Formats: sequence, C-alpha cells, structure tokens
Amino acid sequence: MTNSRAMPKKTNAYLLLHLTVFLFGFTGVLGKLISVGSSDIVWYRMGIAAIALGLYLVSFPKPKIPSESFPKVLATGAVIAIHWIFFFEAVKQSSVSVALVGVTSSTLFTALLSPLFTKRKILAYEVLLGIMVLVGIGVIFQISTSFRVGIILSVIAAALASVFTLINEQFIRSLAPSRVSFWEMAAGWAAVTLYFIFSGKFDAQFFSISTEDLLWLLVLGVACTAFAFVASIRVMEHLPAFTVSISINLEPIYAILLAFVIFEEYELWNFSFVIGATIIIASILLNSIIKKRLKQKAKLNT
Repeated sequence: MTNSRAMPKKTNAYLLLHLTVFLFGFTGVLGKLISVGSSDIVWYRMGIAAIALGLYLVSFPKPKIPSESFPKVLATGAVIAIHWIFFFEAVKQSSVSVALVGVTSSTLFTALLSPLFTKRKILAYEVLLGIMVLVGIGVIFQISTSFRVGIILSVIAAALASVFTLINEQFIRSLAPSRVSFWEMAAGWAAVTLYFIFSGKFDAQFFSISTEDLLWLLVLGVACTAFAFVASIRVMEHLPAFTVSISINLEPIYAILLAFVIFEEYELWNFSFVIGATIIIASILLNSIIKKRLKQKAKLNT
C-alpha cells in the first residue's frame, strides 16, 4: 500500500521537474529577448520573483525560517544572483544554445561537490556520467574557439548552480521551499542593489525600460523564477539533488529547439548537435537506470 502511494508522488515529481526544466530553458530565450544588461536582468528578475513569492506567502503562510539557518539562506541568495549574472552574460556574449549547453557541466560539479555537503563518498558512476555530459558538450561545440567566452562564463555559472542546488537539498529537509525561495530572491536582489548603489548604476536610464522588456521580465520573474524555483526545491523532497541536476541537462535541448524556432539559431543545428544531445540524454537515462537498480539491490539486501 505504501509503495502504491509513493509511486504517484514520484511520478508527479518527475513531471513537475520536467516542467521546471522547460521553464528554466525558456529563461535563456528571455535573456536574449530582453534588451537590458545581464546584471540589470538579474536585479529585475529577483525583485519581481521576491514580490510574487511574498504575495504567495501572505495568501498561503508557511513556517518561518529558524534564526540559525537564516544567514545561510541569505548567502545562498547571493550565490544565485552571481550565477544568473554569469549565465545571462554567457547568453549575451554567445547565444542561448551555447550558454545552456555549457551549464550542463553542473552535473560533474554536483558529483564532485556533493560529498562536501552530504558527507558521503564520491560516487564513481556520478563522476563518469558528469564526464559523459562534458563529452556531449565537446561534441556539440567541436571545441570551437568562437564560443570560448560563452563556454567559460556558462561553466562558471554551472559551478555556482551546483553549489546552491546542493544547499537547497539540505534546506528542503526542514524548511518550507516557498519561504526559502522568497528569502533567497530577496537576498539576491539586495546584494545586486548594494552593488549598483556603490557602482553608481542607478540612474534615469536604468529605470526607463520598454513595455516589451517589462512584459518579458514579468514572465521571467513570476513563471520562470518564482514558480519554477519553488517547484525545483519541492521535487527534491522526492528526488535526490544529482537526479535533479542531471535532468536539468535537458534544459539546453528544450532551449535550443526554442531558439531555433524563435531566433533561427542554426549554429548548433547539425550532426554534431544530434550526437552530443544524444550523449547528454543518454547520461540522464543511465542515471535513472543505475539509481533504480541500486535501490532494488538495497531492498534485496535488507
């Protein structure tokens, strides 16, 4: 009876995960559609997301964050802000496709950094799957120097993404995902605000954005951030961080298809892309198969 109840929850978690991955993939497209700078996008995005999450928490109150966990939540918000600045700059410097495929290297970072956060040993198969993803990236780009800046920026973004993913996995064990997300967005927005104040970024031009940009920023802040971020934390109640991280490798596949339709980005639409994408998808499927077999083996041994 317990297993039959657990199955729908896990199935729903996978469906929610892939909806979240699609929304995260759409952020790259929005980064290209929005004309303002990378750090500006992050400031607007996190501010809008914080407001949306704040309104949600007023309507549906959640338990408060304990004082001992509060500094860590705020620090995580700053890490997320820096991650997004690197990510959007990668989009601006190259393309949606290049930036998002580079971010798939977060799988390897998660495998290597996970023991530092979970106090478990490095799992060889996770490292191998992470390397497999890197091979897929290499095949897609064919080690092209024209994408060098975009690749470097997106790999830095990937490393930061693995850090906050692992931290958030710890948070969901005892904290409400929506409240965690609210304070992370608020802290990230505050960190960028302080940076803008000291750098003299705020002026009349900063706040004079077009109606089209404002519309896309609202979509980015509400759907692709407030909703998607809470959902990504919630799925980790049923799925481990590595599974979430490696499934997010589908993000560039969705994004490249969207970029192909919207921007006619042809630079990666070739045989190399098909082979590389197949390798990345294969790594995701292998992760699911291996984890399933390990669970079955553990059950037989108990």
